[in-house]
Amino acid sequence: MTTNAPRPEVLRYTAFSSSPDGGNPAGVVLDASGLDDGDMLAIAADLGYSESAFLTAPPEGSGGQEGRAYSIRYFSPKAEVPFCGHATVATAIALAERTGPGHLVFATRAGTVPVEVVEEEGAVRATLTSVEPYIEEIAAADLTEALAALGWPAADLDPAFPPRIAFAGARHLVLAAATRARLADLAYDFARLEALMRRLDLTTVQLVWRESAGVFHVRDPFPVGGVVEDPATGAAAAAFGAYARELGLVPDDAVLTLHQGEDLGRPGELTVTLRPGEAGVRVSGTGARIG
Repeated sequence: MTTNAPRPEVLRYTAFSSSPDGGNPAGVVLDASGLDDGDMLAIAADLGYSESAFLTAPPEGSGGQEGRAYSIRYFSPKAEVPFCGHATVATAIALAERTGPGHLVFATRAGTVPVEVVEEEGAVRATLTSVEPYIEEIAAADLTEALAALGWPAADLDPAFPPRIAFAGARHLVLAAATRARLADLAYDFARLEALMRRLDLTTVQLVWRESAGVFHVRDPFPVGGVVEDPATGAAAAAFGAYARELGLVPDDAVLTLHQGEDLGRPGELTVTLRPGEAGVRVSGTGARIG
C-alpha cells in the first residue's frame, strides 16, 4: 500500500454466533488488491483478532460465478495462516449481506474452499467444505512435551480419544479431556507450547470434551498467532470432524455440535457435518457484524 493510498475499509464480523458478543471476531477486507503482505499483517495486528481475511481477484480456473469467487488470505497478529474457518464464515456472511445468499468459492493457500450461504429464520448461515483432510500420529516425546506445556497430567486425557495431529486446511493437535473441569482449567506455558507448535507446524491445539454422542465442548490455544485462545475455530472443527470419522469415533454420516468460547465469555456454536463418500468436512455457523 503506497503512502498516499487510502486505507481500505476494514469490516468487523463475528462467526459462529448471531450475537456480536459471541463467537470469534474477524477482520474482513473485501478489496485487498492494494495491500502487500506487510500491510495485511499490520491491519491484522492492529485489530488484534485471532485472524483477519483479505480478498483479491480469484486465480484463473478457480471456478465459481463471476463476482462470487475470490482469492483469500488470512493473517493473525503475528503471521499468515494457510486457512481459517471462522474468518471464512465471517467473510461469506459479509459478502452475502452485499450480494445475497448463494454459492461462493474461495481460493486459499490450502486449496479451494466452497461456501454456501443461506438465510434461515431471519439469520444468515454459512457452510464451508474443507479441503481433503488427513490424520497422523504424534510422537510420544512430542505428546509428553505438549502435555507438559499445558500442565495436563496424562491421566487427565480421555483414553477413548487418542491424541493425533489432524489437518483440514491447517494442522491441529487433538487432545481430549476426560472431564469438563479439566477442559475449563486452562493455564498453559505460552512460550513452551508455541515452540512445540512451531516445530510441528501446528496452528492450534484442539482441546475437546465429549458431552454426549454428538455434542462436544472445545477450546483452542493459539500462541503461534499471538493469541492465548481462539474463541471459535472453524479450521480446527473441520480437522476434528475428520479425526473423529477416521478413528471411528462417530458415524460416517454424522452431524456434530461443538460448543466453544463459553470459558471466554464469548459462546459460539459450530456444526460439523460428515457425509458418506465426501472427503471434505462441512463446518457451518451464523455470524453478525460488529459495530
